[in-house]
Amino acid sequence: MGAALALLASIELTDRVSGVIAFNPYDYPGGLERGNWFARVIGTGVRLPGSGPIFARLEHRVILRGVLRGGFADHHALPKDLLVELRRSGRRPGYPGVNRAIMRILAGLIDAKSRYAQVKTPVTLVYSEHDWSRPADREQVARLLGVRAVAVPGAGHFSALERPTEMVRIIRHARHKLSR
Repeated sequence: MGAALALLASIELTDRVSGVIAFNPYDYPGGLERGNWFARVIGTGVRLPGSGPIFARLEHRVILRGVLRGGFADHHALPKDLLVELRRSGRRPGYPGVNRAIMRILAGLIDAKSRYAQVKTPVTLVYSEHDWSRPADREQVARLLGVRAVAVPGAGHFSALERPTEMVRIIRHARHKLSR
């Protein structure tokens, strides 16, 4: 979601944003649910009226791991300590409501993609080989932004956890291009 938000912010803050590096923009319908059947059940359930709050509270460690694994090409790359921290954060008062609210605003991010043609800031668009987005989604975003996407091979949606060295290389390269 951060990439989509950064792209939208660059439209409003053109004088303050010198460039955007957009990793796997979450700006297409059913993103999380594309990860696996576990994510499809939980993600859809969280947005349901009535039973949504119940699904939002189901972030047991096993459920959370099952959902998140759908964002990894290598399921073993999901750090155990990250799950522990996410669970700790998820038990905070009010978190299930925030989680549900975030899931419910995704439609707004999808609709906001229609504004990408207004982005005037230099953009480095990055997609992981096994991201939840489909090739058609990626092509559409690249076309709207007027750029070619960079590919991160062998990674899923959470590429920074699977291929951190590659992510750093891309960021450094993009910053170097901006500083010229």
